[in-house]
Amino acid sequence: MGGSPVSFDAAQSGGTAAADGRPNLQHAYLLVHEPSKDGSLSAPGAQLFKLDFQFNPKELQLAKQATWKREQAKGNKKASPPQFTGSQPSKLTLELFFDASAKQDSTVVKNVEQLFSLTVPTEASMTSKKASPPWVIFRWGGLTGFLAYVSQVQAKYTLFTASGLPIRATCQVTLEELSGDAPKQNPTSGGLVPHRVHQVIAGDTLPAIAYREYGVPALWRSIAVVNDVDDPMRLRPGRRLLLPPLEEITEGSASRAAR
Repeated sequence: MGGSPVSFDAAQSGGTAAADGRPNLQHAYLLVHEPSKDGSLSAPGAQLFKLDFQFNPKELQLAKQATWKREQAKGNKKASPPQFTGSQPSKLTLELFFDASAKQDSTVVKNVEQLFSLTVPTEASMTSKKASPPWVIFRWGGLTGFLAYVSQVQAKYTLFTASGLPIRATCQVTLEELSGDAPKQNPTSGGLVPHRVHQVIAGDTLPAIAYREYGVPALWRSIAVVNDVDDPMRLRPGRRLLLPPLEEITEGSASRAAR
């Protein structure tokens, strides 16, 4: 799932062919998985369900943003060249259309509720105290999206029965990539990317914060060292923790191992 935001598999590009030689219509769908138990992005957890699109999207909108920094010096007549500090996760926005005007049943409502369920933590992750939303993968024929989570759902009901039951809806869904590019050193000065700051909320633990930040719960020790935390399981709500970049953590681990 790494590399480009959406990959095209040539082996699947043609799909299956009908008797007249024309390719069969392939519907888009979302594969919904449990998050991996160890935080690894290489293999999602068990598949929860497959969400089939009733109609294929008319368009797909991809977004990728890089972060740049310009050094400002008093008296300079020209702006300094931008310096790359990292990349933001890729985002895929698509539109789903549901229609039950022929049956006039609750299918549309159930489909919309299923979409909204993708924006909250799974029961299994809540039970293990590692609250995480479902992991999803968008697929359409030979088009395969990145491993992501649903960051936003907007639903608009546009048709109702005489009793007020919604039977038609348009939904806009945003998928956000689970893993972005690792932070890099400043290419000119060699300085590391500044630490992010996390404000502790009730129920937070260092392993849970490490899982959300790096995808690896075991990296909580590095956060503890930076912030002089004695008990990783007891954090005072409101405390601000510095979160070092992943590159800084891995380089520090390699350095200690070499000694």
